[in-house]
Amino acid sequence: MNTQFCDNVFRTTLVCIDSYENKVLSGKIINPCYEDCVPFKSTIEFLLGMERLLEEMNWPQSFSSKRSFKKVEEASVCPLGASFVKKGKIATFSIRVLFRQNSSWQGSVLWHEKNQGESFRSVLELLTLIDSALS
Repeated sequence: MNTQFCDNVFRTTLVCIDSYENKVLSGKIINPCYEDCVPFKSTIEFLLGMERLLEEMNWPQSFSSKRSFKKVEEASVCPLGASFVKKGKIATFSIRVLFRQNSSWQGSVLWHEKNQGESFRSVLELLTLIDSALS
């Protein structure tokens, strides 16, 4: 992670959705602070990948400490080559998390294909917005 670059960049994460079968997300997470993307094949992998990214950037700082039954495994990465397309096969979203309060996220999401944006007050509301765009 390039922390000097992260300090100066607008903290927005690109989420490229490649498939959405039976309401299961699949795609990749791209952030300018990383040289690689984080692929995901389920909604839980998406959420864990985003949370890991927010933790590593330490932005926004978490309001509460994380609890779990066991340690979360490291996510796999995919290299961003020169020919890499920063667009999902079926949809692309820019997600800006402004706060992490009440063990959730608050921020805004932009659906690139329709140029529509909405604010969200929780992870559940973010997932509902993504579902409404993909359904």
